[in-house]
Amino acid sequence: MHNFTYEQPSTIDKAVSSSGRFIAGGTTLVDLMKLGVELPSALVDVTALPLDQVEVLPNGGLKIGAMVRNSDLANHPEVLKNYAVLSQALLSGASPQLRNMATTGGNLLQRTRCPYFRDPSSGACNKRDPGSGCAAMEGHHRMMAILGTSDHCIATHPSDMCVAMTALEAVIHVQGAKGTREIAIGEFYKLPGDTPEIENVLEPGDLITHVTLPPVADTKQVYLKLRDRASYEFALASAAVVAHVEDGRIRSVRVAMGGVGTRPWRSHGAEVALTGKAPSVATFHAAAEAALKGARTHPENAFKVELAKRCVVRALKMATA
Repeated sequence: MHNFTYEQPSTIDKAVSSSGRFIAGGTTLVDLMKLGVELPSALVDVTALPLDQVEVLPNGGLKIGAMVRNSDLANHPEVLKNYAVLSQALLSGASPQLRNMATTGGNLLQRTRCPYFRDPSSGACNKRDPGSGCAAMEGHHRMMAILGTSDHCIATHPSDMCVAMTALEAVIHVQGAKGTREIAIGEFYKLPGDTPEIENVLEPGDLITHVTLPPVADTKQVYLKLRDRASYEFALASAAVVAHVEDGRIRSVRVAMGGVGTRPWRSHGAEVALTGKAPSVATFHAAAEAALKGARTHPENAFKVELAKRCVVRALKMATA
């Protein structure tokens, strides 16, 4: 492994003033260091920072520290009670061992599982080596994205948690050299465009401190994940739905998808197709068509269009029943 320095600051201010890559659970970064994809010269271990609490906010929302482990978050009483879609998404991801190590902040920043990104010997990757090309275009792309792609990258965003947080309209709180700021999750991830190596809006030295979720009273929530096997597998397609149905009408709804986008994919088109309508199979199919509008496929992943539509329809049925 490439040599690196290591420090473990005891305060957020010290961590932010440090120079190096932040590391917590290490479930992505350590893997990529072993593979030679990531070669940091310095690691800043943030596991000693006081960011491991889940708190109910005065407005009824939730504050989740960046160091909260995925398993703890999935099983937190408040999450189980009011944010079921988040618990379901977390428990559908990775293995129990990984969930015991992975953190909220790390999950927000986990990188693609594209094999060309993770193996420097396997072919070109604009995300790993900008300007080198994208071997996935003509290579193996069954798991690759069909929404938000570009001529430079079709890598899929892998997170389940981030799909649920997108449907919940999470806000990411960051502290950096310029102070603190809040970033809506819908504005956090960047489309690949011609710079797929830039995956989010964080600036060098920015540390995610916590995430807040708004209140979600009177909603029914579902996370549905379709994958090749039930255990430890990434999504071929997933859907997170947060819906409020009253007097036989869908009064509000948020729809996000995973496994199909280059970032956690919220479908405003689907939401428009649903809002104000009575729940029905026809309405759900119209929403699914809107959700996959503009999908751009390759031979091996063309099946994802129909799979994702069926996933959205099924999730909507469950969330409005």
